[in-house]
Amino acid sequence: MIIIMGKTSTQDQLKSVIDWVENHGYQTHVSEGEEVTIVGVVGNGRPIEQYQIERLEGVERTVRILEPYKLTSLDMRPEPTLIPLNGTKVGGKQVVVIAGPCSVESREQILETAKLVKEAGATALRGGAYKPRTSPYAFQGMGLAGLELLAEAKKVTGLPVVTEVMAPEQVTMVAQYADVLQIGARNMQNFNLLHAVGQTNHPVLLKRGMMNTLEELLMSAEHILSCGNSNVMLCERGIRTFERYTRNTFDVNAIPALKARTHLPVIADPSHATGHWQYVGAAALAAVAAGADGLMIEVHPHPEVALSDGLQSLKPDKFADLVVRLRAVAEAVGRTL
Repeated sequence: MIIIMGKTSTQDQLKSVIDWVENHGYQTHVSEGEEVTIVGVVGNGRPIEQYQIERLEGVERTVRILEPYKLTSLDMRPEPTLIPLNGTKVGGKQVVVIAGPCSVESREQILETAKLVKEAGATALRGGAYKPRTSPYAFQGMGLAGLELLAEAKKVTGLPVVTEVMAPEQVTMVAQYADVLQIGARNMQNFNLLHAVGQTNHPVLLKRGMMNTLEELLMSAEHILSCGNSNVMLCERGIRTFERYTRNTFDVNAIPALKARTHLPVIADPSHATGHWQYVGAAALAAVAAGADGLMIEVHPHPEVALSDGLQSLKPDKFADLVVRLRAVAEAVGRTL
């Protein structure tokens, strides 16, 4: 349920409503917009009569939210959530571009890549210090040393860092180095991890699992928001189907479908979605046209020797060319890049 406060309601009335709801065993989440203040009511599952709340001073009306996700829904917050990143706000008019290698491999590699993507117009730097790999014998990342190299790349270029966290016990450490905590597709329903990042104020980029529905993605985001962190970005990175010509099937439908249901920004990852560098550009352009608030693109100066995902990584010159085309599409749909 959401409680819509009257336009002339006071802060004292708002506090009285919150106190009443919480005294009945529910949690409240307040969203104050330019036009209206909304109080989200979630919690103990016991029925609560709308008329009881509507009789409280300052309340205009109440509305029941039928979807299982409450805090992530547009009913709870009609205005888009804007997340600060590198002088812009993800979810606003500007389409952000997060670029960099799949894995941090060396100081030379990450610094070279960071400088090149910054020059081409990237908003933030991506790079994995911890890598969840299907094979235990594959490169698992540099760990803390990789985080330190990402911090150095940030210091040199000014680009904020997006990197993955894989376990609850890593959150505090990774948050010291990362501007955005990434939850990978394999961990989308790692609820202990979702609760751990939810207890921070750090922006979170939550990737859709390869076999998960959009409702399941939104419910995973709900776990994070329910712990107090509303700075969540959703990421469509392709789903597993019977198709074998691409690594995954890029669900471009997911972008407008999510935007119609949630106030959270939606990011697209055309690199993992396609798995082949030749297709990344077309999928990226389609994502911007479909309304994506940002892109996550893998870039490597020497993808032929990359320790992970070289096949889907763009060379820096290809990335720079793509940014020019992306800018044109963004402008065509009334946005900037």
